[in-house]
Amino acid sequence: MAEAQDDPALLLTDFVNTLNIEDGEDELTTPAQLAAWLAGRGLVPDGTGASGAELATATALREGLREAMSEHHGPAHHESAHHGPAQHGPRETDFPEFPDDLDDALAALPLRVALGGTRPRGAPGLVPADPPGTAAAGLARIAAAIMDSVAAGTWPRLKVCQEDTCRWAFLDTSKNRSRSWCSMRVCGNRTKTRAYRARRRA
Repeated sequence: MAEAQDDPALLLTDFVNTLNIEDGEDELTTPAQLAAWLAGRGLVPDGTGASGAELATATALREGLREAMSEHHGPAHHESAHHGPAQHGPRETDFPEFPDDLDDALAALPLRVALGGTRPRGAPGLVPADPPGTAAAGLARIAAAIMDSVAAGTWPRLKVCQEDTCRWAFLDTSKNRSRSWCSMRVCGNRTKTRAYRARRRA
């Protein structure tokens, strides 16, 4: 079995990008493809199966994560990421509402706190509550990567391209977390060209 990805941000972006919106290519269209993808990243043993229900959970988790990452753009999130909660109580924009399907998917992937085991050097962390060797346990490890990413400080930097035809997930490594597109050369230029044409028509 391949080693699980050590970088939670990389695991989360890889999972969201199993759907290439621009090309219309989906790597997770069958339970067998889901099982193979999880095994290929060391999240389940080789030969693990998957069910239709687990595939539905995976799809809901993937698109819910895409929506969550899309909320990491904008000044409200940028301010809370740098300065913590608002001084005069939370603002409505600080707590966006995510699809109910995401909550349902996370509820279907129970986690527990573990000391040691698969954790490095006995560090406490979240691990799947389900027995290993199931697709649900592999998906739960993706859910646990959310909190690992929070702990590593990379969660606010996980975004999706703001080009509507793309929506590719990426890690914003810019100093001020202002990156909007997966590629300025491609998607950034597309967006700016459309905006320029709209201004010309107006």
